[in-house]
Amino acid sequence: MAVTVKDIKDLMSLTGVGMMDCKRALVETDNDQEKAIELLREKGLATQAKKSGRVAAEGIVAAVVKGNAGAIVEVNIETDFAANNDEFKAFVNAVADTIIEQNPADLDALKAATISGGSKSVEESLQDLFVKLRENMLIRRFKRLEGTLVSYVHGGGSIGVIVKLDTDLDAEKVYEIGKDCALQVAAMNPSYLDRTQVPADTLDKEKDILLAQMAEDPKMASKPEQVKIKIVEGKVGKYYSENCLVDQAFVKDDKVSVGKYVADSAKKLGGSVIVSDFVRFERGEGVEKKEENFADEVASMMKN
Repeated sequence: MAVTVKDIKDLMSLTGVGMMDCKRALVETDNDQEKAIELLREKGLATQAKKSGRVAAEGIVAAVVKGNAGAIVEVNIETDFAANNDEFKAFVNAVADTIIEQNPADLDALKAATISGGSKSVEESLQDLFVKLRENMLIRRFKRLEGTLVSYVHGGGSIGVIVKLDTDLDAEKVYEIGKDCALQVAAMNPSYLDRTQVPADTLDKEKDILLAQMAEDPKMASKPEQVKIKIVEGKVGKYYSENCLVDQAFVKDDKVSVGKYVADSAKKLGGSVIVSDFVRFERGEGVEKKEENFADEVASMMKN
């Protein structure tokens, strides 16, 4: 299968590896992105692939909590200028309120719902706003949660997070714990809540990659297979500490894990607190604008 400029660009965004190495990996794997990522990691050129490509779409992520219900929603628009329009911001917040109040089953149900504080449907309200702003808009995704929730929005809507806590304490008492965890999620972008959520096949693939890396290292290649396996098992702990929220080093004190911080803080408050869920939306995850400059930059490289 022919390798295109877009294929190379996507792989670069996911791995942070240079153009030529990405091209070679795609050619060698017959343009299979997942296999190309594994190959680059085995060669020690790429770390764990990012969860998403380069963020390019404009818009707002809103994260709103009211009582024991919360909603996180991403609404995209064409330009950052329009995204900063007060009417657009008000529309996004009204959509979040609609999700909290009416608990729609999916995007179609949300669009058909009467918008919070208004008489028209969400879709009709969106079309009315389009007439004013003259830019295409898209309600891309949302999620609703219930329980003891804390929200955080970063960068005026570039990232939104909601964290759910299971606790026997009042919501006000555990607010700071929840906010610190939300900040952690925004900054460190964990893939999983804890070790139990990591799929077995993901761990098996990680171990295979680590073994392949050792095979490429002259100092490690000669070691007995059982020794290599033990080393790999030890390195799996690093995978957890990088990808699982409760195992990550706490951003405000990297000497303790997030889980330890939560447990210690709960003890001081005289109760129990467990982080049971989180949702993180980053504006434009996986949605990319056309970038002519990049195409020009690599067009000649594709001919080699």
